[in-house]
Amino acid sequence: MLMGEYSHSLDAKGRIIIPAKLREQLGDTFVVSKGLEGCLFIFPPAEWEKLSNKIQALPLTDPRGRKFSRYFFSGASELEVDKQGRALLPPNLREEAKLEKDVVLCGVGNRVEIWSKEKWEDISHYDDIEELAEQLAELGI
Repeated sequence: MLMGEYSHSLDAKGRIIIPAKLREQLGDTFVVSKGLEGCLFIFPPAEWEKLSNKIQALPLTDPRGRKFSRYFFSGASELEVDKQGRALLPPNLREEAKLEKDVVLCGVGNRVEIWSKEKWEDISHYDDIEELAEQLAELGI
């Protein structure tokens, strides 16, 4: 399971250090894509395949499915980690998530999210966590 919060900086070339604990589970090659809420998603190959299969199973006749499919697949890239544990994030994805220098990587179960530090500080305050927990309890969590 991917978990933990790690603060890093992008270097001048747009490379990011993938923490060793995350690299162990992601492997040397993984997929990065546009995420939701202004972040990027990193998936290990097996998780990317599961998500890809679900998205591809959406009916071609449904405009929501076509839009969602375009969103995830058009920006996705396979990344490799170099000997120093760095991966080069494509410029279009760095721009999409507004990643400039300081970033936060968060393991969230089946994926890693990459946030700009500013955006992470905005969204990582959980003032409503009790209310959310109650709502999730209704779903059986």
